[in-house]
Formats: sequence, structure tokens, C-alpha cells
Amino acid sequence: MCGIVGVIGSVPAAPLLLDALRRLEYRGYDSAGIATLVGETITRRRAEGKLFNLANALAENPLAGTTGIGHTRWATHGAPTEINAHPHGTARVAVVHNGIIENHAALRRELEALGQHFETETDTETVVQLLDYLLGQGLSPEQAAAKTFARLEGAYALAIIFAGHQNFIIGAQHGAPLAVGFGESEMFLGSDALALAPLTQQIAYLQDGDWAVLTRHGASFFGRDGAAVTRDIKLTKFTGASIGKGNFRHFMEKELHEHPVVIGDVLHRMIDAGTRMPVLPRLPFDLATIPSITISACGSAFYAGLAGKFWLESLARIPTDADVASELRYREPPLRAGGLGILLSQSGETADTLAALKYMRGERQHILSILNVPESSIARASDVILETIAGPEISVASTKAFTAQLTVLAAFTLAVARAQKTLPESKIAELTTALLQIPAAAAEVLQNENSVRNLAARIAQARDVLYLGRGACFPIALEGALKLKEISYIHAEAYAAGEMKHGPIALIDKSVPVIAICPSGPLFEKTASNLQEAAARGGQIIVFSDQDGAAKLQNIAAETIVLPKIHAFAAPILHAIPVQMLAYHVALLKGTDVDQPRNLAKSVTVE
Repeated sequence: MCGIVGVIGSVPAAPLLLDALRRLEYRGYDSAGIATLVGETITRRRAEGKLFNLANALAENPLAGTTGIGHTRWATHGAPTEINAHPHGTARVAVVHNGIIENHAALRRELEALGQHFETETDTETVVQLLDYLLGQGLSPEQAAAKTFARLEGAYALAIIFAGHQNFIIGAQHGAPLAVGFGESEMFLGSDALALAPLTQQIAYLQDGDWAVLTRHGASFFGRDGAAVTRDIKLTKFTGASIGKGNFRHFMEKELHEHPVVIGDVLHRMIDAGTRMPVLPRLPFDLATIPSITISACGSAFYAGLAGKFWLESLARIPTDADVASELRYREPPLRAGGLGILLSQSGETADTLAALKYMRGERQHILSILNVPESSIARASDVILETIAGPEISVASTKAFTAQLTVLAAFTLAVARAQKTLPESKIAELTTALLQIPAAAAEVLQNENSVRNLAARIAQARDVLYLGRGACFPIALEGALKLKEISYIHAEAYAAGEMKHGPIALIDKSVPVIAICPSGPLFEKTASNLQEAAARGGQIIVFSDQDGAAKLQNIAAETIVLPKIHAFAAPILHAIPVQMLAYHVALLKGTDVDQPRNLAKSVTVE
């Protein structure tokens, strides 16, 4: 969601802030703004809509000053208008905020009674007005900030500048991430390390309840109680060169074409090619004695978790539950002590997933997280992480991170099966060999992109689309439907193929494409039977399968996307690629904003 950046520099801050905000566009936003200290005065530029509107405003009315803060806002309280855009400010103070101030209404009533004048509809302005009031009472910026943070309820990351205080920024975190960057006589704040990538690779992460005072010469950190604390400075892996689009039209297109390399990198880390055995980092628990597993995530990461549940139960024979994080955290299921909680998140900052982790921790679960950002909040709260090493994923719609998560879960399943002795080593070697064949097969899929591009023309005309799959391919059907909804705005639903006759079949007529994720294998004949039922009712049957499956379904399929033949265990990972690619090409035909679809954010850091 919202992006924050702050700069204390030796050159004009506005261009640096604007450039950093561009790196945060992937998080999703609907307005943006910058504030700098010009002399002793705070000056702001804000604009609704995309960053080019803010860039135009800055071109017409440039901002001087070497100290400043910037923000991309995703509207929660108040419409996405210029007046509601951050930074919010008074003559004394300016603030940017990510999160939700839950007690804003009570604070607003209190401050209005004290004579403070509000100009916006946002919850964030209560922070500004409370700071302004306390500064007006003669408190120093540090004193006013400490008193303000003590009054706030909810989730927030904040960056604050003060009139008359050059080379000075205060940042704070509670439930929303914030990183401090260290330079040579320069200091930075950012929602994540990616925002600061070209500026510095030396990063310190605030912990919940922390606040920090930044000056040109460094940062001082304080805990929830106001006492000084120490936070480690780490080197981040991100660089400014890692986030370009290259020769691709969109980040999503670039990231789709990175599937083979990303899957290969994960397999290289998690499988010993010589022994054909899975390899894990040293674990602080014994996989052989884990009694049960609980998987939780949101969006595409949850669908990866569903595939993991299927693998873990069918191959490792270990009881596994999977639930969306926003439900698990409130359902409060009883969890068997000593069980394993698995959390999946591309960003490692997903608020509901982090809350699910905390619930699992309270239920005495070991915590393993599958993440793409090893410096993230979820990583720091986990016992161990399995990194997806997918590199920065900028497009809001997840692609390579999803297949990386699937690949990690597949390899992890084999490690559990080996530890629990539910599969002989010969079978594990067979299945790891199947996984090692995916990168080459994925590259072949990408080379045959024209077939998917041609199919997109049919799908783009549809009003409704059904996706079907069985077993570990049912989550791939869910992923296909989600991608189509996300970026083309076509209504799509996914069902376990055997459930179609229990209701969804009523939707089928000649105008409804029915897309089947149907590789040959143990469940092929059952899925084929379900497709026969759909075809008998006039459905446009579209099949994603290998050559064997395509041949068996040629009499009922209106169109077929033929994929390389691969072991049924590995097929869900491979089939994820063309269903994502189909959504991309449909979105191109529909003329939607592929990388930043409406109403969506990359990293959902508020509930």
C-alpha cells in the first residue's frame, strides 16, 4: 500500500524523493505528494492520480530544499483527491503516513475542541494536528513526537519534518514497516529497501513501537517506552539496476519471462543435483516430529499454499490445514502444540499474514515463512525462512513470485516426506528430477507465447469465464481466475472440477469459456469427464494440457494450449505460467493498466 520516503541530503531533495516514489509505484496508489524545508518553511506539492501529475506540478513550481518527505497514497479515509493527498501539514509540521489511525475520530473531536482546524477527511491529519498542538505548547519536536505516538491506536509508519529544523526527520513504526537508510553525511527513510536502492544499501529496520530521529550525521532509535535502543545496520541486496523494465512493455511481461530463471534459482538452492535430494537450511525444529502443519497467506500466495497442502498431505502424509490469513486470525483455530506454521508472502509485510503468524506463535507453533524479501517484518518474526529469491516483483499482479512459492513448497514437501519416511528415497529422487525439468519446460512455454496471445482474443470478448482444475491444479485454476479479474476486469471464477455439477454448471452456455487446467496424469480422466458435461451444455472448452491430454480432448476442445509433457507432480508449477500469460494478453487487448490495476495495491500493509 502507501509508500513513504524521506531524505536528508546535500543536493535538492525533490528529485530524489520523486525518483524513490517511482520505485514504490508497485505498492499501489491514487495520489502522491512531496514536502521539503525551503529555508525555515515547509513547502508542499501534491497531486491526485499518477506520479506524472506530481512530476508536472514540480516542473511548473519546483521545490528547493535538501530535507524532505514524499508519499504515494492509497485512499482509506477520504477520497483520492489533492486535498487528501499526503504530506499533510501545518505551518509547524508535515507528515506522511502509511496505515490506519483507529482512534482518529476521538482524537479529532478532542483537537477540534482545543481549537485545531482540520482541512481534510483523513485519519492522518489527526497526527498532524496533535503534533501541531503540542508544538504550540512549547514542546520540542522529540517531545511532541513521543507524546503523539503514545496517543495513537492502530497501524502506522510515519515520517515527519518540522519547520525551522533543517537536516532533521522523525520516523516511527507500529504495525507498518519502515526502514532507515545510512549514507555519507546523508540519511534516508523508506517503506522498504527497494525505495532506497540507488541511494544506499545500508539499512536498519525499525521494530514495532520504535521511533527514530534522523540527522545528517546518523540516527538515534527509541523503543515504545522512549528509552534509547540499538538497531542493527544490514546490507540489502537491492540495487537501483534491479528494477528496470528492460526491453519489455510492462513489468508484468518482464516478470513473466523471468519464470524459468527464478524457478531454476530456487531449485538450485533447494535440491542437490548430484544426490537428487532436497536441501534445507538448518532448522530449529525436527521435521520428523512435526505433528501437523498450518498454512496461511493472502491472494496468490494462499493459492500456492493450497497446492502445498495437497502435496504435503498426499506425499508427506502429514495433516495440513490452509486458510486465508484474514480468516485464520479471527477464526482462532486450536493448533496442536509443536506444529508448524507456514506463512507465505511476496513482500513479507502483508498485515493479515503477519497477524496470522502472531496468532500461530501464541499457539506454540514453530514458524517457517516463504518470502521474497528476507529483510521483511515476517522474516524477522519467523524461526526460519525459505527465500523465493525471485528478485523485485514490481507489477501488482504476482507472477514469478507465485511459481517461486510453488517451487519452494514442492521441494519442502519432499524434505518433509524424507524426514517423516513416507516416501522411499528412490521416489523422492524421481520427483526432484521432475522438478529439475521445469525451467527448460517453462522456457519452451514462453517460446510458444503466440498460441496464448491468439487465445486471448477469444477470452477478451467474454463477460464471464470459468476455470476448472483438480488436485494441485485446482489452485492453478484459482490463480488463473484471479489474474484475469485483477488485470482485465473480466468476471472469472474457479472451481474444483468435480464441484461443477453441484451448481456452477447452471452458468454454462455457448457464451461462457470454460478453461481447464488438465495435464495428463492420475486425475486426467476425472477432469475430462467433467469437461464432457460442460461441452454437452454448449460451453467453450479451452484446455491447458500436454500433447497426450490435448489429443484425448480434441473432440470437445474449442482451443487447446499444448504444454511440454512433465511429471504430474511438477505440472501445476508449469501450468501456472500460461494462465498468467493469458490474463496479461487479455488485459493488453482490453487496454487496462497492466502493472497497476485499479483499486489494487502490491503490498497490503493494513487490515
